[in-house]
Amino acid sequence: MDLGDLLSPDAIFPALKANSKNKLVQELAEKAAAVTGLPEREIFETLLQRERLGSTGVGRGIAIPHGKLVRLKRLTGLFARLERPVDFEAIDEQPVDLVFVLLAPEGAGADHLKALARIARALREPGLVAKLRATDDATALYAVLTHAQASDAA
Repeated sequence: MDLGDLLSPDAIFPALKANSKNKLVQELAEKAAAVTGLPEREIFETLLQRERLGSTGVGRGIAIPHGKLVRLKRLTGLFARLERPVDFEAIDEQPVDLVFVLLAPEGAGADHLKALARIARALREPGLVAKLRATDDATALYAVLTHAQASDAA
């Protein structure tokens, strides 16, 4: 699975502002609503419900919030680079500054898990993460994220 299959250029947010985890999830839901056409409240509740099970802050300043939505037609990703890191209750207790949101249709099953694994694998690459942190240009961030798959496949 290619990250380019999940992301579109309009789903990249290079300087998102939030001062708390809750505010960040709210901002992400608002952005996701614009990308998916689904209600912001529905997305917010879905992401928040998943966070209540345990933080999706995976460590090293990275979070991968995700959830399933009944009316969503296809796997959809959003990427945000935060202006300032926020406490996301991550497993390593480090604040988060890079966030990849994955939204999946209710019946996505294995595709949802494959997409999560692909995102996690990409964001474990120190070189990729350094490039993401080094730019605040949406086009460049999109290129770095979508090129990650091409590099891995080579």
